[in-house]
Amino acid sequence: MLRYLFSLLIFANLGTVLSAKLKRVKSGTNHKLHDDVHLVVNKVGPFNNPAETYRYYSLPFCQEHDTTDDLKKPSREAALRHKQKLGEAMVGDRRESSPYEINFYDNVDWRQLCKVNLQPEDIKKYQTAIENSYYFEMYVEDLPLWGYVGDVKEIDPIIEQYSGSSSIYLFTHLKFIFGVNDNKIVSALVTTDKRKALDITDSSKPLEAQFTYSVKFIDSKLEWKDRMSSYTHSYFARGFEIHWLSIVNSFVLVLLLVSFLAVIMMRILKNDFSRYMEIDEETVNEEESGWKLIHGDVFRFPHHTSLFCAAFGAGVHLIACSFIVLFLALTGVISTTKRGSILSGVVICYCLTSFIGGYVSTQLYFKMNGKLWVRVLLLNSLLFPFPVVTVFSWVNSVALANKSTSAITIGAGFTVALLFLFVSFPLTIVGGLMAKNYGNADFNAPTRTTKVAREIPFEDSRILIRISEFLVAGILPFTAIYIELHYIFASMW
Repeated sequence: MLRYLFSLLIFANLGTVLSAKLKRVKSGTNHKLHDDVHLVVNKVGPFNNPAETYRYYSLPFCQEHDTTDDLKKPSREAALRHKQKLGEAMVGDRRESSPYEINFYDNVDWRQLCKVNLQPEDIKKYQTAIENSYYFEMYVEDLPLWGYVGDVKEIDPIIEQYSGSSSIYLFTHLKFIFGVNDNKIVSALVTTDKRKALDITDSSKPLEAQFTYSVKFIDSKLEWKDRMSSYTHSYFARGFEIHWLSIVNSFVLVLLLVSFLAVIMMRILKNDFSRYMEIDEETVNEEESGWKLIHGDVFRFPHHTSLFCAAFGAGVHLIACSFIVLFLALTGVISTTKRGSILSGVVICYCLTSFIGGYVSTQLYFKMNGKLWVRVLLLNSLLFPFPVVTVFSWVNSVALANKSTSAITIGAGFTVALLFLFVSFPLTIVGGLMAKNYGNADFNAPTRTTKVAREIPFEDSRILIRISEFLVAGILPFTAIYIELHYIFASMW
């Protein structure tokens, strides 16, 4: 068994070894004067759709630094992959090296990065990116930098489309500003210079482009531990942030409505519950209506007991996992400022809390006098992951077909599969065994169940639930949570 596990671990790390990825640059490094500052490029994509991202070098950016008189040392090799964490790989990060030559506290007023001849197909790539408001993302240690690839002038405000007379400009000059406190980089900012933008409206012929950059280091009073607070008022950060206040407000509102409804229902039904527990089945008034007609069938065991118990256990598991993740995020254990940390926390928390679903589903199954408890555990372990993997496979295939970085990497997918096989599934079995050996198998319903099930009057068409009634009942809660779920998913993916 140990040999088998060891072989799996070797196979899981084989791709990382063969790819020879660069080591991550540790954040909070104490730099010395003239030390190399590594600028890492990540991805590009439309600002209005954060889920659609592509490799930074999917656009024809410079991949090597021109050799000049003031830069004698060899150019840094670009487009080399960096090692990433599980959450970063799952949200579509593809960090790679860049050719920018930046040294600690060496200010640069102007430096040429490269001079290239853009072919018509390269110009069309830039035009498409700029027309779709593409932004780029870079990193210095763990500090993100965002900027637009270019700009379009003379936008028609009536039809909200680019008119035929509009001009497309490519930003060819980037200005990097780094804040330093106690020899640590605590802030990073990149700006573009519209005065040095290149007009690429005409894509019928090649065009020479000169990419340049400048670097400036400034002293900052910002502490390193508070470095992420500088992104609070960032235009790009505001576009990706989670509306925590609205989410909490909606959550509290739902809890209050449910609580009020429960209090009203309990006060109305309390007397009826006690009365039906005292009288015999034969003395029930035949003229009763509403819920009282089926009070003896409410707690009757369903036909598909295994599926019901598995679904109940999966729901309790997801609720417990959600509350644990929220608690860890509020206490700072899971960072909410790093994209991917929440998603990786959800995956790990779901695997570690799998015993909850196994315990709850098995205990309820035994209360319903079930015998095939192993089948319940299998259903419980697959009831949520199977549809998620099915939908994910389709979405991931579309992302792969479009060469988007939103597609999960093979290494990340293999890691998640190993977590499910060797952590989630065994813990589900452990929870089932605990329920079998130590769980309470007595089912104490608040009302008695009649021996004969009441016949459903199918001849009355008014009782049949129509599809329109399903839609009407779901419109209100769906509209209440849709916007906030959009922000949550956008921050995770």
